[in-house]
Amino acid sequence: MSSTDGGTTTPAPAPSNWNLPNALTTLRILSVPFYGWALLVDGGDSVTWRTVAWGIFVLAMVTDKIDGDIARKRNLITNFGKIADPIADKAITGMAFVGLAIIMDTWWMWTITIVVLVREWAVTLLRLSVLKSVVIAAAEIGKWKTMAQALALGFLTLPLLEVDGWLDVPGEITYVAALVLLGIAFVLTLVSGYQFFRDVWKQRHTIRSKAVTADAG
Repeated sequence: MSSTDGGTTTPAPAPSNWNLPNALTTLRILSVPFYGWALLVDGGDSVTWRTVAWGIFVLAMVTDKIDGDIARKRNLITNFGKIADPIADKAITGMAFVGLAIIMDTWWMWTITIVVLVREWAVTLLRLSVLKSVVIAAAEIGKWKTMAQALALGFLTLPLLEVDGWLDVPGEITYVAALVLLGIAFVLTLVSGYQFFRDVWKQRHTIRSKAVTADAG
């Protein structure tokens, strides 16, 4: 808040959409097709391009953390950022799930992919639409889910089973560890999704009343 000579206060100007956090978020969105292409070169059998895809994925995860920290520290939170940031997150992880499902081509990986994508996008769309006026706090389990998901997808993006020589055994061990992390992330996705929709149901009357008030206004 800023004050005038008369002692009245005026709201501080809203931050511009043209800022570093939003630029990083936009770059994450633009990186999604490049990540998907690199992941699927030669049907996912290219060691070089799988490694490039891994680099893109890691940069996307790192910049997700950085742009959020900068936005909060410098008060650069904008409406564009509120919408684009979750879209960027779901786009890169969604591309990873779909790409890996194509490469692995197993019923269980496709099942995990479909269930996770439906859950993630349903929660995101709800937060961006009907829940704008109601706060549904992010559960701690959701943070663990995000971490396990990022680690699993990151490791599985690497060509762990395509390498030979001295990296053969470490690659197989890391691949198994990544599958375990994927299983953990899947369970946490289901649990956190249940908690989210349970909380939404508990606040359904508040959500409905605020929606009616907004329409009347």
